[in-house]
Amino acid sequence: MTQTEVRQADWYGEDLSGQEHTGVAFVGVDLTEATDDGAVFSDCTFRDCRFNLSTHADAAFLNCTFTGCSFFSATFTDCKLVGSRFERCTFDLLTVSGGDWSFVGLAGADLTRATLTGVRLREAELRGLRGAGATLRGLDLSAAELHDADLSGADLRGSDLSAVDPRTVELTGAQIDVPQAVVLVTALGMCVRPDAPD
Repeated sequence: MTQTEVRQADWYGEDLSGQEHTGVAFVGVDLTEATDDGAVFSDCTFRDCRFNLSTHADAAFLNCTFTGCSFFSATFTDCKLVGSRFERCTFDLLTVSGGDWSFVGLAGADLTRATLTGVRLREAELRGLRGAGATLRGLDLSAAELHDADLSGADLRGSDLSAVDPRTVELTGAQIDVPQAVVLVTALGMCVRPDAPD
């Protein structure tokens, strides 16, 4: 539950490093090109905010809600977004490297032009995710909900695909490695065995 509100603030290019906010509602705030090293936002809401070209490192957005926000070319490095939810947000050219995004809600999100590498997404809500052609490498997707996700043509190499049901996720043209292929074939009920000797 939010306690205070920041409305229509111009934080263009601001340095948010080290700031701490709890229970704040940010409405229409312009965070374009803002920098953020180690800031902590807990139980905050962001509505119609612009994070375009912003950079965040070792920051935390814990149990936050983002609605109608733009993340064009935003960068998150080793950030924690555990339990946060995104609704009607845009993620063109978003780059996420490392960090913990477990339990995050990205149902129906369009990540087709996003790059996520080495991110922990355990038990994330990714139902209906649109990730065709996206770079989604080295992700921990264990116990994530991926029903009806479109990962066609995506680069999934190195990601944990144990939660992926090939019968309910579109994987046509996706790039995977050999261990992942074994996981997916096993999920289809088949057994991978070496050739029998002549």
